[in-house]
Amino acid sequence: MKNIETYFPALTTLQKNQFEALFGLYSEWNSKINVISRKDIHHLYLHHVLHSLAIARYITFTPGTSIMDVGTGGGFPGIPLAILFPEVKFLLLDSIGKKIRVAEEVAAAVGLTNVDVVHARAEEEKRLFHFIVSRAVMPLPELISITRKNITNEEINAIPNGFICLKGGDLSAETAPFRHIVEEVSLSSYFADPFFQTKKLIYVPRR
Repeated sequence: MKNIETYFPALTTLQKNQFEALFGLYSEWNSKINVISRKDIHHLYLHHVLHSLAIARYITFTPGTSIMDVGTGGGFPGIPLAILFPEVKFLLLDSIGKKIRVAEEVAAAVGLTNVDVVHARAEEEKRLFHFIVSRAVMPLPELISITRKNITNEEINAIPNGFICLKGGDLSAETAPFRHIVEEVSLSSYFADPFFQTKKLIYVPRR
């Protein structure tokens, strides 16, 4: 939690309580369903929660924004972002039923009213959103091909609607098709911990 409060000092008491509850909830679920690597659960806040919140360092979503988190697994990056942006609507989507159940249960347990959870493939979802977010789910060209249909023309944020993805390593091959419009941000510019040295945020506007 200290990592979260260091980088997001304006949290309300409710938000602090919601973030603090995540460790117990994910630890309990992880003992039943391997949603997070068992050796990684003790790094939940750094490796999963703070990593998810890198998106919030890149953009402050306008109230009323709608976001689809594709391949959310147990709820990342969607649940941390939903806690931070209570006036933004999130759809958490995953094709693996047992993982999406964890996301649903955790969202309910911390009282998130701005989250819907769907067990489906992204190809099946027809609703429109301002942004698609994901965390290391599939190659960028594939994600954009599948979900471009889900981005609305309505613009209400400081940057154009599009795709915001958290990834790691050399992304040159993935970003090559979008080289004239893609923005790649090293997360080490946001967070000091060595964990983030190889982590990237990728933004591609819908065009």
